[in-house]
Amino acid sequence: MLRRSVLIPVLALGLVLGAAAPALAAPAPGVTNGGFETGLTGWSESGSRAASFAEESRLTHYATSAYRVETTQAVTGLARGPHTLRLRVRSDGNQPDAYVSLRHCGSAERRAAIPRTGEQWVWLAVSVTVTGGRCTIVLHSTASAGQWTHFDDVALSYGSAPGLAVRGADVSHVTKNEDHGAVYRSASGQRQDPFRLLAANDVDYIRLKVWVDPADGYNDLADTLAKARRAHAAGQQLLIDFHYSDAWADPGKQNKPAAWAGLAFPDLVSALYSHTFDVLSALRAQGTPAAMAQVGNEINGGMLWPDGRWDNWDGLAALLTAGSEAVKAASPSTKVVLHLAEGGDNGGHRWWFDQAVARGVPFDVIAVSHYVYWHGTLGELQANLMDLSTRYGKPVMVAETAYGFTLEEGDHETNIFNASLAAAGGYPATPRGQSDALRDILTVVAGVPGALGVVYWEPTWTAVPGAGWDPADPTSGDGWENQALFDYSGRALPALRAFKNF
Repeated sequence: MLRRSVLIPVLALGLVLGAAAPALAAPAPGVTNGGFETGLTGWSESGSRAASFAEESRLTHYATSAYRVETTQAVTGLARGPHTLRLRVRSDGNQPDAYVSLRHCGSAERRAAIPRTGEQWVWLAVSVTVTGGRCTIVLHSTASAGQWTHFDDVALSYGSAPGLAVRGADVSHVTKNEDHGAVYRSASGQRQDPFRLLAANDVDYIRLKVWVDPADGYNDLADTLAKARRAHAAGQQLLIDFHYSDAWADPGKQNKPAAWAGLAFPDLVSALYSHTFDVLSALRAQGTPAAMAQVGNEINGGMLWPDGRWDNWDGLAALLTAGSEAVKAASPSTKVVLHLAEGGDNGGHRWWFDQAVARGVPFDVIAVSHYVYWHGTLGELQANLMDLSTRYGKPVMVAETAYGFTLEEGDHETNIFNASLAAAGGYPATPRGQSDALRDILTVVAGVPGALGVVYWEPTWTAVPGAGWDPADPTSGDGWENQALFDYSGRALPALRAFKNF
């Protein structure tokens, strides 16, 4: 991930928000005035009633002083079984408490927090089991003065929206951290194995990067196998992230491993195939097969430069195809993932995947990185994911995200996440701000039909001397510790619990 410049020119422009949104020709039978075309007909209000009003065929929650308001509608005559509330929202975010929910349905109330979207709409989905023939739709805001939320296209339908199948964490750095003295504690302060602590908070996928011949020996095959065994023991599945480098690979750098640097192109293709096959075969042989494998990391600009650079698509396609074929040969059930950065860049992503599809590159899953302080709004992310899923007929996911819980430094290395990025991200650099940021991206991805889920990048990379970012420099430090999900004493932060609601 370390970072960061994108080298591709913008070859396709334009993001049509909602272009791939779920079809909602009209609200589902039983919901009255779900589009607020007739004001608040069919809806009731409680609390600060003046803060709830219809305008421009939408519902607004807003007041110039602090307020708490609920706009509700009881829907009756419902069949017994699962039902899903789907609606569009937009909000300036950071309210003390704002959510939509299904209440009084005969089972436990189910909620979805309203994310920070700014002026862009996003779709939310909430499912509940109806047992008594009725259910109440709740649109709730507890807000400070001047904070606002808009609601529209409220629909309730029979059937359940699937939960996120991937609630993940990339813990590639964890063994190096532990070898240099890092410890991990629960929120109550009890020391625990980090894999089991993550699993206890419903992190059910572990992502592991693989380097070819790293200078410090971490993230090579042996280290990957060891971490895979720990993940398997904790009941977690694996997403393997091939960098095809001896160190970091991302949009700004895709350097060949030293052992491959002088190879002719056919031999480079063969080396990539053998490396991919050997790693996945070894994982399968030890009883920890990968559920998914990325053929390259953040490959907007291609990989193994210059042979597979973005301006040599025939070469890149040959390398990607070799990697994909190696995945299936070594581990037939493993899904092939293609992973790009810049999760809100619909034009760039369309251009890239159009090139791959035109050359017959085989893949199963589309993954993006989305750091809200770098890659655009959550509305742009959701619209891009919806469009990619529809356009290419593949499931989508966020393979990297993170946010800071403080601006304080934990070691001598300057942190990547700073006051400027916190301002760009829109959430305060506090434990609550970090938790809200992670909750919101989970919520927005869960609103994409068929989306797989979200992986948090390096939540266990806390700052300890000797475990720095540069595998060739033991004196390097950690520029990521203020985005970990553990504080500077190793105690779990509130954001770790966000996965439990999805």
